[in-house]
Amino acid sequence: MYESDSLIIIPTYNEKENIEKIIRAIFALEKCFHILVIDDGSPDGTAAIVKRLINEEFGERLFIEERSGKLGLGTAYIMGFKWALAHDYEYIFEMDADFSHDPNDLPRLYEACHDKGYDLAIGSRYVSGVNVVNWPIGRVLMSYFASKYVRIITGCNIHDTTAGFKCYRRRVLKTIELDKIRFKGYAFQIEMKYTAYKIGFRIKEVPVIFVNRREGVSKMNTGIFGEAFFGVIKLRIDSFSRHYPKITE
Repeated sequence: MYESDSLIIIPTYNEKENIEKIIRAIFALEKCFHILVIDDGSPDGTAAIVKRLINEEFGERLFIEERSGKLGLGTAYIMGFKWALAHDYEYIFEMDADFSHDPNDLPRLYEACHDKGYDLAIGSRYVSGVNVVNWPIGRVLMSYFASKYVRIITGCNIHDTTAGFKCYRRRVLKTIELDKIRFKGYAFQIEMKYTAYKIGFRIKEVPVIFVNRREGVSKMNTGIFGEAFFGVIKLRIDSFSRHYPKITE
């Protein structure tokens, strides 16, 4: 039996070059993790690769949910969060499929929550300098100053506000009203962190090195950054009248 208290959610769209490699890399770790892949109808056969691995090798710890098309990163994670809560996982992770997030950092995020008592651990590119490899300088600057912008507008003291490599304790996702999370793209990551911050959860930034994908095609575009730019202002304005839920566990 491969029992685990931890679930890693990996949203995918056209990740056939990476998906089997990332799954095997995670399952090679000493700590036992389970994986939930949420595939948005990848035409390249990503889901078929995952289902083969489930049927042939990893049926007790690898799972997949398939959606009909590209419905947005945020909705994929919300679906995964609800799945994780329904299946009683205590630690729920967000992670990309393309090795920009190093599987070897997963135990460090787990340790921050499990051993040190934090509610949310963020794999941070900017908490100890700028730890990004193989990104064009323009994208590095855009990402770095985007996080600075979010900190200024929201007053949220998180260095990497747009990071997508995270570990939540179960109680965070139970407390956040997931159906009220409005953003689907880049701003989703900001909204989740800001909401956790406003509720009062303990947040830890764990320094990681972010490596640009080696295979496959990036899903980033200027529209995603636009949503984030204007979304942050709306988040801040709405926070003045919003009643955030209280921590009950």
